[in-house]
Amino acid sequence: MDALDSEPEPFRYDGEVAPGETRHIRYEVGETYLGDPVEIPVTIINGHHGGPTVFLTAAIHGDELNGVKVVQEVADRYDPADVHGTLVCLHVTNVPAYHAQQRYIPIYDQDLNRSFPGKARSNTAERMANRIYRTFISQCDYGIDFHTSTRNRTTMYHVRADLEDPEVTRLARAFGANVLLYGGGDGGSLRSTATADGIPTITVEMGRAQRLQPALIEKAVAGTESVLAEYDLLPDLEPTEPSWVTETAADSTKQWLRADTGGLVEMQWGPYPLVHEGETICTVSDHFKTEEHVVTAPFTGLIVGSLENPVALPGHPLCHLLKIDAETRDEIEAEIDAGEFDGYRVWNQDFSSDD
Repeated sequence: MDALDSEPEPFRYDGEVAPGETRHIRYEVGETYLGDPVEIPVTIINGHHGGPTVFLTAAIHGDELNGVKVVQEVADRYDPADVHGTLVCLHVTNVPAYHAQQRYIPIYDQDLNRSFPGKARSNTAERMANRIYRTFISQCDYGIDFHTSTRNRTTMYHVRADLEDPEVTRLARAFGANVLLYGGGDGGSLRSTATADGIPTITVEMGRAQRLQPALIEKAVAGTESVLAEYDLLPDLEPTEPSWVTETAADSTKQWLRADTGGLVEMQWGPYPLVHEGETICTVSDHFKTEEHVVTAPFTGLIVGSLENPVALPGHPLCHLLKIDAETRDEIEAEIDAGEFDGYRVWNQDFSSDD
């Protein structure tokens, strides 16, 4: 039976969301020291019509906020009458870390994104992961997990996915990002666990922690809609295609450039993340400015991740550089010349209160 012709069914958790219903719930995944419930906010939109079930997750790392806004906007945008299938929107997946505005679950610094599918009788992270995975993720057909870079860094808007899996590749391409980075995902991550269980899942990386960046959020909402169009949850729409795409393979050249000495870091690339072989990316100098180390690009590529904290120790990552071919370079340069490449300028537009 074609997805567009399938019969709608209730989405069941501890309760039930009937076809044609939107429900906002707070679902208990643990408890505090005082015995109060730890509840995650979830929106379930069960369409009038049958079709796939897609999950969206944000704030698995509690200080990564761009995705929280993306999920909020998506959950607010669609009515069950429009949807052929079901949307499962986990607005804030790691509530304890979100409350503390830090990456990991507080006190024990447990990484929820290394704890899936979890265990019912284990540590805090694995118990939470087990409740989330068993109740929501395991019922889905596809998934999008939203992240940002960690604190003190920023990342280019891109998708990470197991591009050796044809179904995951279809999902990644449907999102419409320019850069698709190959990777199976770390053990215990939501993406790798769900994909291994037959639920193709991608990770969307976008910008900086602890802030909202409207330009990136808008792109990610549009990317999500493109995915929903691809899988006929929104059958009246067509998926979007970017003007250029770089897809990496397992043997693609990606390199973290690291500081060889400690000191002050001055980034000199930009405003666009395209750098040519031999160009200066940054300098690292001591406080007397008697020693200065220039870091240059070993090849032409895109800076997909960059340090923002202007101090470094030996070994600290300075930037993540992805090699690109001449054709992609020419397409990017043409967009820059035409004023159509959004690049690094928009990444720095945000609603943070600490700038």
